[in-house]
Amino acid sequence: MDYAAVVLLEIIYMIAFLALISAGLAVVFGMMRVINLAHGEFIMIGGYTTIACVKAGFNIYFAMLVVSPLVVGILGLLVERLVVRHLYGRMIDTMLATWGLSLLMVGVVTFIFGNTAVSVPAPIPGYTLGQFQMGGHNLFIIGIATLLIIGMWLVMRFTRLGLVARGAMQSADVASSLGYDPKRVYMWTFTVGAALSGLAGGVLAPLTGLLPSSGGAYIAKAFITVITGGAAVITGTITSSAIFGTINQAVSFGSSPVIGEIVMLACAVLLLRLMPQGITGRFFRNAP
Repeated sequence: MDYAAVVLLEIIYMIAFLALISAGLAVVFGMMRVINLAHGEFIMIGGYTTIACVKAGFNIYFAMLVVSPLVVGILGLLVERLVVRHLYGRMIDTMLATWGLSLLMVGVVTFIFGNTAVSVPAPIPGYTLGQFQMGGHNLFIIGIATLLIIGMWLVMRFTRLGLVARGAMQSADVASSLGYDPKRVYMWTFTVGAALSGLAGGVLAPLTGLLPSSGGAYIAKAFITVITGGAAVITGTITSSAIFGTINQAVSFGSSPVIGEIVMLACAVLLLRLMPQGITGRFFRNAP
């Protein structure tokens, strides 16, 4: 029973992890059709912001939940104003520009922090489950991911802001005819997506040592989660996170983490082959 509880908790953690790192990308890609190849670096900068703030004497929760999203959100706003807004409708150009931006951010972070791993202690101590030692910070990540998804759903479903954003996503001309500037909506959408990436980086910072190249560890998982989920931002993220998180951890416990990653990627390829429009494009066409 203890082992079954450990497996279940680790599956839930992996689902929350995938949802957390994918939320920002899902907002940007799902609502703007912009492929941001610097998404992993946004997460990485969120982690470095948390570490720098903690070393400067800030409370770690304030650093993770407030400062990191704010810093990366401002960075995202600058990127949108200076780069991305000139490339709407030009997907390949956007990919190349954000890829170059990711390389620039890696170089800047390496220059500032060096190329050695840095970390911050986890604020929540571990706990014992039977004969197994579990990480307490994992429960915090599960809670944050749950609150984030619920918050996104409430905003998208019940607020004017969410209604305008969804309207601009579906038809920019109609939104413009109603008096809303689609370009301004896109600007704030990109900023919010970047802030969510910063939140993910800040919350995940205590788990492992952070390197300037850490963004690459997040971008692949985030992309397969978002692309496989389809156009629906929230439903797609939850569905694909649940599928891939369960597969990854189940296979990892049965064999090894490397095999779990391989099987997860193979399942993503299979699902995209069977459902090119993503899971929500096939089964949840009107979901938010």
